[in-house]
Amino acid sequence: MGFPHKPARTYARAICAGIALIVATMARPAVAHAIEAPTATPPYTFTTFATNPTGVSKPDSITFNASNVFVGYGNNGNPDGSGGAMSNIIEYDMSGHELKNISIVGHNDGLRIDPATGDLWALQNEDGNATLIIIKLKTFKQTTYTIGTGPHGGGYDDLVFDNKSVFLSASAPTHNPNTEPAIVSAKVTGTKVTLEPILEGNASAVDVTDGDTLTLNLQDPDSMILDPDGELVMTSQGDGELIIVRHPGLSCQQNFRVPLTSTLGGVAMGDIGDTQADDTIFATQTAGRILVADKALGAVYSITAPYFAPDAAYSAIDVFSDPSATTQIGAFVGQTNLTTGFVTPILENLGDPGGMAFIPENQAKQQVQAADKCP
Repeated sequence: MGFPHKPARTYARAICAGIALIVATMARPAVAHAIEAPTATPPYTFTTFATNPTGVSKPDSITFNASNVFVGYGNNGNPDGSGGAMSNIIEYDMSGHELKNISIVGHNDGLRIDPATGDLWALQNEDGNATLIIIKLKTFKQTTYTIGTGPHGGGYDDLVFDNKSVFLSASAPTHNPNTEPAIVSAKVTGTKVTLEPILEGNASAVDVTDGDTLTLNLQDPDSMILDPDGELVMTSQGDGELIIVRHPGLSCQQNFRVPLTSTLGGVAMGDIGDTQADDTIFATQTAGRILVADKALGAVYSITAPYFAPDAAYSAIDVFSDPSATTQIGAFVGQTNLTTGFVTPILENLGDPGGMAFIPENQAKQQVQAADKCP
């Protein structure tokens, strides 16, 4: 059925995008399936953008500016920052040549460029004791802000800028049901970060697949992005769902849930296992490429196609043999239908895909912004 209450915009385009292109976690365990060489489904192709530099490992978050790409390497640090966890952010040129190795304290799991200043924002310690480090790229000076452990009992995983606000996902909650904020807005003033709730872990939402209203129980808030309409799209990784927040923080805010399903080797995941998702990104132009970081394989891959359907969504997916996520049986990047929740693989035989970014061929396109007032 059609998406309830929503004009034929993003989600209708997602269906058309899927047709056009077919024609033309919770902390996850070590990889348990036998990994073959990654394989792309035509018309998609892929190359290796970068592999682990000497002394670093576990590539994850990816962001970029007009000239360079930044990849966060969490190494083997504890996700609460304990035990002397250290991460590295590697700056690459657009061809994958290493330019700068930036060492930071903590376990990195979120990177964004501030569109107003050009500074690099890095979030550390998604399981608790979170910090925000802002890096001035002209001098590489780092300023550290302590965020701490949130009321949900965990840390903060990802961040998104819009025209007026910065949003953080509140990760690794210790409450079940989760009655604490799952998305917050952040304001940096002086040496302090102030947080305000945007979406509660038990908020009401409309399920896009059947139009029913339900109560959420977000047990694994993770990656976030703005979609082409300026709506927040957050992955609840271990829950295997996307949460879409329209008009975040405004009186007219609406929440939607997209439960994810997929196939592996042509077998429906609902029949054999459990689907979990990491990053979801959107093709902002018809020409460009998708970068995806694979922590297990120690590589960042570049996925290309002759044509990307405008506003098409893509997600990094892990498939487990059971809902307890004890045995991984496959991992891939797929195109995501935001009306049905079905993810069609485009790059398979991955190890542990996570961070993603779509880099348009023409980066002069205006930045996506959320609406700053209700209709």
